Amino acid sequence: MDVSLVLFKKNGSQKSFPLPSNITVLGRRGDCDLCIPLGDVSRRHCQLDRNDDVLQIRDLGSRNGTFLNGEQVNGETTVKPGDYLQIGPLTFQFQIDGEPEKTTPPKDYSPKAEKKQPAGAAGDDDDLLDLDIDEDANVDLDEDVKVDLDDSGQFLDDLEKL
Repeated sequence: MDVSLVLFKKNGSQKSFPLPSNITVLGRRGDCDLCIPLGDVSRRHCQLDRNDDVLQIRDLGSRNGTFLNGEQVNGETTVKPGDYLQIGPLTFQFQIDGEPEKTTPPKDYSPKAEKKQPAGAAGDDDDLLDLDIDEDANVDLDEDVKVDLDDSGQFLDDLEKL
């Protein structure tokens, strides 16, 4: 089963990130598989478990919760293609074995909704979002999202092309 998280970036674009392993931990700590260094994200926020043809998510006792399709995750919850994951201010869509073919933000999603400063205003650097997936690679995506990935396979090759 091929699973990707599609991030909806603040500028309205999206970027797909294949899960690096069968167990993927998302959180703020540097040793998480997907490190999201934001205050709204717990050190070990949630975990994705991929077994055969089933993908499950569980919250790891996060302070602000993990949300799947707008509902708070309690216990293990099965993820389906097209489901939306919200962790802190970030929204992702699950793409499983290429489904859905076209990813779209949720209906209530509004890029830059939480920031109401005009372009070029002081503090625009706060719009930068760093997603670290290990510390061995650092790629600037549209000067909006930085991604580091801990995987020696296809995922790093894809990042190198950016």
